[in-house]
Amino acid sequence: MAMQVLVTRPVLQAREWVERLTLAGVPAQSLPLIGIEAVLDPEPLREAWRQLPSMRLALFVSPNAATHFFALQPAGGGWPDGVLAASPGPGTTETLRRLGVPTNQIVEPAPDAPQFDSEALWVQLAREAWQGAAVLVVRGTSGRDWLADQLREAGATVERVAAYRRAAPRLDAACAALLQAALARPREHLWFFSSSEAIDHLEGLAPQADWAVAAALATHPRIAARARALGMGAVHEARPTVEAVVACIQSIAS
Repeated sequence: MAMQVLVTRPVLQAREWVERLTLAGVPAQSLPLIGIEAVLDPEPLREAWRQLPSMRLALFVSPNAATHFFALQPAGGGWPDGVLAASPGPGTTETLRRLGVPTNQIVEPAPDAPQFDSEALWVQLAREAWQGAAVLVVRGTSGRDWLADQLREAGATVERVAAYRRAAPRLDAACAALLQAALARPREHLWFFSSSEAIDHLEGLAPQADWAVAAALATHPRIAARARALGMGAVHEARPTVEAVVACIQSIAS
């Protein structure tokens, strides 16, 4: 029996990955382990849109940051000329393009970057002069500040706005049943992690689970380290592209 890949991204991204993996011939199901919710007070986002034309750069930390920010885009307004949009990876870039940001105004890691993350994005951004530049960081209510710190040290004035809230997952009946099936038959499932937070939530959902025979695929060394700390017996790593993930899964299956 082929292993079922459990995609643990937030629901919208999980759905997209399931579709892509299925098209590639990989059995996959969505089991979102991170909840994404709107912020309670949208006014800071509206103010960020008003200030956007004066910014040199708007940095979006994830597809969810872009989606929730654009949900409050003023009617009839497009992306301002001369304002760059920074993306840490292909998923965020694709979302920004779909939402109307011109491709020539998007800055992202090189296609052959070892990882798609803040460090890879900084390699591109560090080529520019940031002294006196105004930068907006669009993120969740919590998250890494490393890239914002690099921009600030380079002389930029950095403002942050929370576009969404991360939350523990609320599993519906189908997802709860899928979780129980994965716990009962670990050799038939492969956990696909793109966030250490998803692993934290999984541990909370199944605190007594024995992960010794479970297998995981992680898209970053930090995430892989968290999966190993949970006790997962086999942890594989792949770049967060469909091609790399599919190749890794096929290698595991063989």
